Amino acid sequence: MVARIGTVAFQGVEVVDVDVQVLATSGMPKFLVVGLADKAVAESRERVTSALTALGLSLPPKRIVVNLAPADLVKEGSHYDLPIALALMAEMGVLPADALATHLALGELSLDGRINPVAGVLPAAIHASARSLGLVCPAAQGGEAAWAPDIEILAPRDLLGLVNHIKGSQVLSQPQAALAESDVSTPDLAEIKGQESAKRALEIAAAGNHNLLMTGPPGSGKSMLAQRLPGLLPSLSPAEALEVSMIHSVAGTLEEGKLLQHRPFRDPHHSASLPSLVGGGHRAKPGEISLAHHGVLFLDELPEFARSTLESLRQPLETGRVSIARANAHVTYPARVQLVAAMNPCRCGYLDDPALACSKAPRCGQDYQARISGPLFDRIDLHVDVPAVSAADLALPPPAEGSVDVAARVARARARQAQRNGAVGDGIEGRCLTNAELDGQRLESCAEPDSEGRSLLQEAANRMKLSARGYHRVLRVARTLADLEDCEGVRRLHVAEALGYRRMMAAMA
Repeated sequence: MVARIGTVAFQGVEVVDVDVQVLATSGMPKFLVVGLADKAVAESRERVTSALTALGLSLPPKRIVVNLAPADLVKEGSHYDLPIALALMAEMGVLPADALATHLALGELSLDGRINPVAGVLPAAIHASARSLGLVCPAAQGGEAAWAPDIEILAPRDLLGLVNHIKGSQVLSQPQAALAESDVSTPDLAEIKGQESAKRALEIAAAGNHNLLMTGPPGSGKSMLAQRLPGLLPSLSPAEALEVSMIHSVAGTLEEGKLLQHRPFRDPHHSASLPSLVGGGHRAKPGEISLAHHGVLFLDELPEFARSTLESLRQPLETGRVSIARANAHVTYPARVQLVAAMNPCRCGYLDDPALACSKAPRCGQDYQARISGPLFDRIDLHVDVPAVSAADLALPPPAEGSVDVAARVARARARQAQRNGAVGDGIEGRCLTNAELDGQRLESCAEPDSEGRSLLQEAANRMKLSARGYHRVLRVARTLADLEDCEGVRRLHVAEALGYRRMMAAMA
């Protein structure tokens, strides 16, 4: 008789059922794992054998075949260790055949029988809950799995504890949902002296979820400004927190199995490869743009990134998702991020300072900025210059207004957007639309300027040769400016300021 237990495979953040089947028959003693398993799964036979030996069990002198169905689905990862071991013990008669018939199991086994953490416990738990099943997972991730509703969770520390629970000699307690620390300290905007125009742009970006590019010489504070953006953003909603945590769970970066509360801030180095940024690789994993979902993706030294890597961001910035097509994988990850980038005006960084600029100026500046394509520039709502800070500014006392004050204005603007723009259901339970996402009829009804603003926008669009995308992004920024001032309609003043943030596009055109 074939022993069975359920587990899962992952395709992006999607979960697919896998049936682990074990059969021991007469023949030459052998342990085979079939079903399109990768090397990590094939090596599970050694870990399973050693873990059973630690329990005082030895494999029967038979031909043991482990089949992972469906056979045409690639099985990757070490989380198949635990279901293989449980199905094998059921086949050996150590456990009742139906002991875990209503549970899914995943976990990696140590040689001494301990159950180690694995990636993907949270989406597996939500999948099990949707199918009215229980879940067996490592003890370290019980708090992660407990966020799934109406589910029985068994989170043993080792294989012996699970066996004792099944046989009734020990009771495993239901784990409690774990939440990441809420008092994570973030840098304060009050620590930055000067740069008032850049701070203004940062506030607008936070209020409307707009993409931002800061250009300035080395040491002007571009990175400091970007690092303070998370402190201005509202906390994740419960639906967003669950969605973000699922991505980090699949990637194996969810620390201690705790649900995230704060928006991610990812700042990959400019040497990052294309797969590390957008995802993929031999074993498809979420990239930086997906790990920054519902948060901030900060690209410092933007022109230093490989051109192909930067161009790969164009589609995700528009659609909010990234589709990875490889020979052995075709998966889609969420990637709704706020892009914040920083760059020097030229390679030496001092294009606007005749005393420090190199001998190739201004040609070096044109060549350096040409590394970034016009379509990518066009997807950035706010372009702001960050000039060098003078010694007089540094000698001033700290600004009176800090991140708390700005965050309060941002929260009020976001509340207006939530009330006016409505929600969209592209996540687990839907989410509120920000101004940066307004499109079509919503944009026309929410951001239509008054007659003076419309005339200014049309004239500027012709002179600056704005694309249709650029035209709409000006309207979105103007709508955010009106929200920050608590104005019902978009006025000429808002359009004028929004156009001021497109000046780099005009220069690039």
